[in-house]
Amino acid sequence: MNETLEGVIVAAFGRHYEIELAGGSRITGFPRGKKSPYACGDSVALERSSADQAQILRHLPRRSLLYRSDAYRQKLIVANATQLVLVVATEPSFSDELLTRALVAAETEGIRSLIVLNKVDLVEHLPSARERLAVLSKLGYPVVEVSALHDAALLTGHLAGELSVLVGQSGMGKSTLINALIPGAAAATREISDALDSGKHTTTHARLYRLGHNAALIDSPGLQEFGLAHLTRGAIEQGFIEFRPHLANCRFRDCHHRSEPGCAIKAAMENGKIDARRYELFLRLGGAAH
Repeated sequence: MNETLEGVIVAAFGRHYEIELAGGSRITGFPRGKKSPYACGDSVALERSSADQAQILRHLPRRSLLYRSDAYRQKLIVANATQLVLVVATEPSFSDELLTRALVAAETEGIRSLIVLNKVDLVEHLPSARERLAVLSKLGYPVVEVSALHDAALLTGHLAGELSVLVGQSGMGKSTLINALIPGAAAATREISDALDSGKHTTTHARLYRLGHNAALIDSPGLQEFGLAHLTRGAIEQGFIEFRPHLANCRFRDCHHRSEPGCAIKAAMENGKIDARRYELFLRLGGAAH
């Protein structure tokens, strides 16, 4: 009878996975069938088929699953994360909508969020980046300012005791942060493409790194979009944390918060209790939801 084991997926490469077993040894795992329903961070049961390979039998219980989706497919990002670390930068410019979409996805999974403003040594665009993040800071999302090349250690205390996942657009400096936080990680870094105002994709698969202080950090491929097709409009409403105190006060239970009479969300926006830009982002996201 083949040996049955348990382990944690520490790297995902399409249809094969690097799995860490108890004691720290590694093995390559393959799923049954054609589907690959596993993500970096998943705890799995597996059956050894050779000294260095095993077949993945099933998931062990998940605490959370962060993923994105469009009308056609889902893309798993990470399982069991307790903290989403959203990396933005002074240069190149970052997308407010992508940032918001990721925050909403994390809220629906009960994952706390931390925003890292990187490249603060590039001071020309620092004031505008701070201004754009101020609305999120006021909502209670912590914002940490760093320069990955000089003071990435400022993040260490925020990572202690957490399974964190780094998410951000290409070019925000995630790989440089990984290299600074984890000597020897040797994550590839590339020059930013000024012509495209975006970075080159440098991380092609998710990988988990063990840190001190009972912490782990998962690096994920750079994102240019974050689809939320799997979320209902009600879930997206709840993902905007400033909406929550007002939702029960709308006159109609199925209020879309556009032009319905007695809409408490629109009234809160007009009274300055909800930021107008966040409200407009909700209309874009919620309008496409079912």
